[in-house]
Amino acid sequence: MTIKRSSKIIIACMALAAVTACGNRNRAPGDPLIPGDIEAYNKRENIGNPIERPDTSNSIWDVFKKKNGDLQVSVNRYIWDASLETLNFLPVESVDPFTGVIVMGYGTPPGGGRAYRATVYIKDPALEARSLVVAMQTRGGGPVSADTQRAVEDAILARARQLRIKAGKY
Repeated sequence: MTIKRSSKIIIACMALAAVTACGNRNRAPGDPLIPGDIEAYNKRENIGNPIERPDTSNSIWDVFKKKNGDLQVSVNRYIWDASLETLNFLPVESVDPFTGVIVMGYGTPPGGGRAYRATVYIKDPALEARSLVVAMQTRGGGPVSADTQRAVEDAILARARQLRIKAGKY
């Protein structure tokens, strides 16, 4: 036999084995059980199905299906509200509570002379410093100093803690 012919025979045997392995779902009562087949064992022994199997009929198209009640916002609501309150002098351009992004336009803080804009990213539902990222820019001057950015983040986190205490969730 040639190598080409033997490789075709091996491939055909593997395909046949794969196809026959899929056909064990619809067997007659009294057929031998396959190890791990809980449903068939329970039917044969007249036991109810104490183990609920999860629905495993997943496909690539399930990503595009909307399931009722599955919409969850995974951002911290106290950080979200504190961000809007702390930076209330900036006009809100867009918000996306599902990804945790708030984009704000240029505005001047009370008592200040320089215009700023900010993008707030809340990346975790925990009320922690790692959950909040603030990127700020000045008009015509580029990014703000790291100290200014850290001061804004600290002010937002302090206000978020106040809101949580006020809500009684401490």
